[in-house]
Amino acid sequence: MQNSFPHPYQIVDFSASNATQISQLYHCAVQGIIHPRYPKLKLNAWSSAPRSAKFWQLRYKRNKAWLALDNQHVIGFISVETHFKYQGYIDCLYVHPNYQHQGIASALYSHLQHWAIQQQYSNLSVDASCLSKPLFETMGFILQHTSYQQKRGQTFTGFYMKKPILKA
Repeated sequence: MQNSFPHPYQIVDFSASNATQISQLYHCAVQGIIHPRYPKLKLNAWSSAPRSAKFWQLRYKRNKAWLALDNQHVIGFISVETHFKYQGYIDCLYVHPNYQHQGIASALYSHLQHWAIQQQYSNLSVDASCLSKPLFETMGFILQHTSYQQKRGQTFTGFYMKKPILKA
């Protein structure tokens, strides 16, 4: 399903043929972060190099993902874990640094939420970074608690957030 937004990009379902581009985008987006909470040591722990295409292909065989494409180039992606009953856990939302602050993350999220409502999920959740937390707050997510994750000797602070999407 394509998006109905008047943007020069389209939102499409994940295709295994885009896995290499997703890997490069993920790494580029992480390494492109300029923020005092994320010194180079943390960025390298988060993503020291692009992962294999096979990693992303296997990941999105069991989860659902959508891509924002601009002339067949992946410029953003979002994914949701689907093995929780009546709930979707957003595990990735990344936009290429050259395309950030143009509404792409919001459009990807809207697409995911529409799908989740069709699946009759009662809510969505996410462990947001300090950078993505304001976006998710804008989308109506409510902070549940602070979380911490260890990666390669670095501690990352996250914000577990939840949003009801179906009325009880």
